[in-house]
Amino acid sequence: MVNGGRAASRGPSPQRIDEQVNSVVTWIDDAGSGDGPLAGVRVGVKDNIDVAGVRSTCASRFFADRVADADAEVVRRLRAAGAAVVATLNMAEFAVGVTSQNSAAGGPRNPWDTTRVPAGSSGGSGAAVAAGIVDLALGTDTGGSVRLPASACGVTGLRPSRGAISNDGVFPVSPDFDTVGPMARTVREVADAFAALAGPPLARTVRRIGVPDVFVTADVDPAVAEAVSTAVDDLAMLGYEIVPIEVPGATSAQDVVYTAIYHDAARIHRDRLDTRPDLFQPATLERISLGLGISEADRRDAADARRRFCDGLAPLFDAVDVVLTPTMPVDVPPIDGGDDVLAQSRRMGQFTYPWSLHEGPTLAVPVGFHRVSGMPVGMQLTAPVGHEGALFGVGERYQAVTRWHTMRPGSA
Repeated sequence: MVNGGRAASRGPSPQRIDEQVNSVVTWIDDAGSGDGPLAGVRVGVKDNIDVAGVRSTCASRFFADRVADADAEVVRRLRAAGAAVVATLNMAEFAVGVTSQNSAAGGPRNPWDTTRVPAGSSGGSGAAVAAGIVDLALGTDTGGSVRLPASACGVTGLRPSRGAISNDGVFPVSPDFDTVGPMARTVREVADAFAALAGPPLARTVRRIGVPDVFVTADVDPAVAEAVSTAVDDLAMLGYEIVPIEVPGATSAQDVVYTAIYHDAARIHRDRLDTRPDLFQPATLERISLGLGISEADRRDAADARRRFCDGLAPLFDAVDVVLTPTMPVDVPPIDGGDDVLAQSRRMGQFTYPWSLHEGPTLAVPVGFHRVSGMPVGMQLTAPVGHEGALFGVGERYQAVTRWHTMRPGSA
């Protein structure tokens, strides 16, 4: 449990704060309607989500002058709920990348330590919430792109059940895997945003939380494992039964997701790859080009493997109500963390990619700080399809007895 921290000061404007973290692509003059459940909430949306009359660049030189004709459905719903959409937020180019440094707008920085990444691909969304630039942000999550920035920036983020929140007006990576998810400081705020975007969540009583030993003890940074294990102890003290489990197919899940995502991304960008590959950020080009070697048969095999993975989860969710894992197995990397982009991507997304095969929701929640670096650490809570309410219930109870979500970056 937390025994201290630094409260955010009210002083610098959001624009001044953003000079340090580079989380905003375009500022928007929007005061909101002043009426509705999200009245007074300042919202930023990832720059691949359309806002009418505003540039929607996907952090790419290809779309430098692209202006959206209409609001994405998620933007329309937030505005209908009274929110003020005040910014589009920085990201990895075309939402491909887990550090967000491959952005035509320049890489966003982590407000806890501006020499480190905010993760990605929704890095600007995580950084903007953590720094207090916005109250609520929307990101997109294909392989972990909401959950990883939430963990790295010490905020709460949701990958919803697939199809629960509309993708209309959102530039795709892989339509079979893409989701739009809210990020905020607290579970309650994320739950309120989900209600505005998708309708009230179903309630579900949670008694048993499954914890896979391999996720906590094998190949995980010891300080990350310690923070997550302490969170498990806190949940046990709240009365949840902690059940050791195995997640079938987890070890091969990452390769399945990569096969599908890279195949789909290469097809979406084929004309750009053929005509102007020089306009891509180098790391984006490297990753999207991998999909050119993935055949239609490989893609079908990946779809079959996904179905088998989901079938294997059915008995697991008969045995437990929620599954808990770390969000990221390593400390938050420095911006100059090495040239091997693919290896870094695989390592950071080692625990998020398996849950991208799952059709149900995963909630990332802050659980402490790395005892060496001082950077945030997060856990993931995963539930069956349509049971976001189960995750919100566990997350809110956890945040009622801990203070990690109240901590704010000293640099902000």
